[in-house]
Amino acid sequence: MSSRFDIIHKDTAGRIGRLTTPHGVVETPTVMPVINPNLQTIKPSEMRDFGAQILITNSYIIYRKDELREKALQDGLHALLDFDGPIMTDSGSFQLSVYGEVEVTNEQIIDFQQKIGSDIGVPLDIPTPPDVSFERASQELDITIERLQAARKLVTGDMLLAGPVQGSTYMQLREKSARTLSETGFDVYPFGAVVPLMESYRYADLVDVIAASKKGLDPSAPVHLFGAGHPMMFAMAVALGCDLFDSAAYALYAKDGRYITNRGTYQVNDLKYFPCSCPICQKYSPEELRKAHNSTELLARHNLYVTFEEIRTIKQAIWEGNLLELVEQRCRSHPRMLDALKQMYTHSDWLERLDPASKSTFFYCGPESAKRPEVLRFASQLDRFTIRGSALIRPSPGKMDSQYDNVLIFKPPFGAYPQELAEIYPLNAEVVRNPDYESLEQAYLNTIKLVELNPEAEFTLVIQERFGHPLLKKLEGMNNVKVIYPQGE
Repeated sequence: MSSRFDIIHKDTAGRIGRLTTPHGVVETPTVMPVINPNLQTIKPSEMRDFGAQILITNSYIIYRKDELREKALQDGLHALLDFDGPIMTDSGSFQLSVYGEVEVTNEQIIDFQQKIGSDIGVPLDIPTPPDVSFERASQELDITIERLQAARKLVTGDMLLAGPVQGSTYMQLREKSARTLSETGFDVYPFGAVVPLMESYRYADLVDVIAASKKGLDPSAPVHLFGAGHPMMFAMAVALGCDLFDSAAYALYAKDGRYITNRGTYQVNDLKYFPCSCPICQKYSPEELRKAHNSTELLARHNLYVTFEEIRTIKQAIWEGNLLELVEQRCRSHPRMLDALKQMYTHSDWLERLDPASKSTFFYCGPESAKRPEVLRFASQLDRFTIRGSALIRPSPGKMDSQYDNVLIFKPPFGAYPQELAEIYPLNAEVVRNPDYESLEQAYLNTIKLVELNPEAEFTLVIQERFGHPLLKKLEGMNNVKVIYPQGE
């Protein structure tokens, strides 16, 4: 694994990192605005004003157009785009996925990207779409891996080389692809052919693709989620371990009159007020923007401002250790994103291994929080508690405490734990006063496990009426448990 990527802070599988390129250091997570060499809605030289550190453009488009190709070969890619920071170049794989063929070989496009001074080059992989046959996905993956391994030998200068992970919607192929490429050694690992999943709102499937690919990689490897440009899903993707995104959405949406927010997209024609305080939204009302002669450019500028605002919000959440709270908030913006959140927590056992053990405060944000990695970790560590003699389990300390050898606090979704740990993360959790079914389910399962691990202890479980749950019957039937329901206490 290359040492050009340094991780400086982590939360869940997300991280703040620094990627060193020939034209400077890029702090991740971040977005690479897509620059069309033929048509620029916003000049590349202005991109730093929005927060962009790195751009991405298409070397195949430059290669095919004589004027662009000659200027890039003579003056370099950075002069062509008038941008002095890092630039990543795609290889033509997108055109291959759309048109079925391209007029360039893998060797030619790698050579061209090196000659024009690309900071991160991409081989000509095959972006296999979702839901094709396993045989096709497997055959195309073999070709992709062969091309990538050949490309690795062709790069002789400072250019970083990306190794796109493919495999369609077959998780075993995604993991195989990632593991093979990780063993070969690349500088950045894009996850390719995921745009169709996002376009059809198949975010739950996208979660599985990311997780399977990440499980095959060196966990310290930088990851680029190809074609992911909407801020609504950045937080979730970062929490799963993605570091780089590329956005053509800021410009494409603007051409269609679409106004991006971190909760979704609006048609600007439907807006009476702008729910944003970026420079564009402060200067123009929706009506004024619609009438402006450069309305497409103005809308693209807003879309970029809100895109990078979300990146900064995510970085701060990582720094504070509350990324998952942000993810749960964002995933409630659309039903399919909520599906993705539920699917993400089916991978909590993997996320738990990457998640820091100590943070600030656990905030319970809804039923899905009961499946968070911290709750899973607590359940796996219950065998560390040795309970002897009598033990009282109650929602909070009270007047009966002195009668017992041990006092445990019952707090969903964790269950029972020694009150001495009440201020330790994650048991310092801020939770709702009236627990939901899922929270109680996990809390009672953990409490049952704790009782079973300490068969010699005698437990008294104080239950307030609002804590009623079917699992109480199992607790009541255990030999060393007494359940009481106080009235008016």
